[in-house]
Amino acid sequence: MTKGKVSGVVSNMVTLCVDGPVMQGEICYITTGGDRLMAEVIKVVGSDVYVQVFESTRGLKVGSEAEFTGHQLEIQLGPGMLSKNYDGLQNDLDKMDGVFLRRGQYTEPLDAERLWDFEPIVKAGDRVENSAWLGKVVENFQPLKIMAPFNMEGTAVVKSIVPAGQYRIHDTIAVLTTESGEDISVDMVQRWPVKFAMTNYKEKPRPFKLLETGVRTIDTFNPIVEGGTGFIPGPFGTGKTVLQHAISKQAEADIVILAACGERANEVVEIFTEFPELVDPHTGRKLMERTIIIANTSNMPVAAREASVYTAMTMAEYYRSMGLRVLLMADSTSRWAQALREMSNRMEELPGPDAFPMDLGALVANFYGRAGYVYLNNGEVGSVTFLGTVSPAGGNLKEPVTENTKKVARCFYALEQDRADKKRYPAVNPIDSYSKYLEYPEFAEYIKGHINDEWIPKILRLKNRMQRGKEIAEQINILGDDGVPVEYHITFWKSEIIDFVILQQDAFDEVDAVTPLERQEEILNLVTAICDKDDYKFDSFSDVIDYFKKMINLCKQMNYSEYKSEQYYDFKKQVEAML
Repeated sequence: MTKGKVSGVVSNMVTLCVDGPVMQGEICYITTGGDRLMAEVIKVVGSDVYVQVFESTRGLKVGSEAEFTGHQLEIQLGPGMLSKNYDGLQNDLDKMDGVFLRRGQYTEPLDAERLWDFEPIVKAGDRVENSAWLGKVVENFQPLKIMAPFNMEGTAVVKSIVPAGQYRIHDTIAVLTTESGEDISVDMVQRWPVKFAMTNYKEKPRPFKLLETGVRTIDTFNPIVEGGTGFIPGPFGTGKTVLQHAISKQAEADIVILAACGERANEVVEIFTEFPELVDPHTGRKLMERTIIIANTSNMPVAAREASVYTAMTMAEYYRSMGLRVLLMADSTSRWAQALREMSNRMEELPGPDAFPMDLGALVANFYGRAGYVYLNNGEVGSVTFLGTVSPAGGNLKEPVTENTKKVARCFYALEQDRADKKRYPAVNPIDSYSKYLEYPEFAEYIKGHINDEWIPKILRLKNRMQRGKEIAEQINILGDDGVPVEYHITFWKSEIIDFVILQQDAFDEVDAVTPLERQEEILNLVTAICDKDDYKFDSFSDVIDYFKKMINLCKQMNYSEYKSEQYYDFKKQVEAML
């Protein structure tokens, strides 16, 4: 086992002089004052090794001893993770002594004494490969699979498997015999290095299946697919967190993982207090029962902040291997990029734009590439849908993190300060935002088979009307109401109909908070009919305003009415009568 001694300390970056081989990304422990500080190798130069410590290095002295583990940063994956609050190193935050984890304090992420009702899936004599489903347990009403080791090479024969019954996570539930004749004892726990993507699947096709979120500005205007990627940039106060909560609560996902990376402590506390109170509309139970929170606040060392998003993604891939649909939300990837920048600067690497690492684009692309829709080796399907938020300084969407994320994320939901100031929530800019999945032929085929052939063409026409409405609004602002023809006012108010009826949504209204796809289709057809009507006759722009304001009010009342209720149809008939 390689050992070393501290030869230099610069904040959380420590230089060690080692006496043996060390690999990039290896974990070591530095002993100081009775504490063992966990660190990760980030650079190797001869016998000098640079490590990034996951803890405060205050009081660390030259000459302190270090011991290398021979493995990279790994987390434990198994039953018992749902409803848990972890940090980026998978310490259970509910086991903390006081407000913060003490330096050198590491907690067990899984309960080793809890009994689980295990039910075998395979039988002795069956041939299996890595990640094969050996059995299942149920956690918070979620069926979870116990799998063959992820790192097993080739195939193996099930030598024995325990009968149905109650077992602990470290009890041997099966023995596998490999092709070389070696016996492997399998329990319920897997270990996996967080910075390596799991490739335990047969195929990873282009995603195509619509992920229904209940948020109209997403589902109707800029849809995201199951296994897709997207990001939500926006300045402070534009509603990133509320939009994330709405998507988490309403999206058709089996597991929700929320990574709070480098957020302010008050926002993390808000997540811990508010998120557990959200009710799952699919089951009527608490959403937290199928949720995991990974939290690292901005006052924690940069290495811990960087690790949190990788830990969350590894957990998501683990559940995907079970054939589950996973929704991963990261808030925010800007703080992750800032942690990368701090580490890069301390290593005196050549800086890129705004002092971010030169390879920031590659790092972002590699991370987003771990999401996806996959066909597992047994023919089942699983998915990881990733939505990250970006917090650009001053709302500048041209800064490096936003620009590099734009290159790899397929959906772009730009939150706008002006819309937030006007209380037009969700404050997603309908013109700057986009979904590249609308261009995919696989997605178009899926929509034709599950909704109708005209869905995408209608969306594209409404997008064009929004663009035209914005141009006319600017002309009216410059020339005045009387300075443009009445037809211009009609075109502008058609775009307002789209905005008020489809794009704006009350996340706190019992009915309007969630709009099922069937209802979205009916609203889209109604708004399209209003916008396609071209024989409006008005004498003045004030008549236009009065007419469309009444139309908007009726359509909004429809949104606040129970779908297909008597009240809903009453408002709809009034709109159709005005047409």
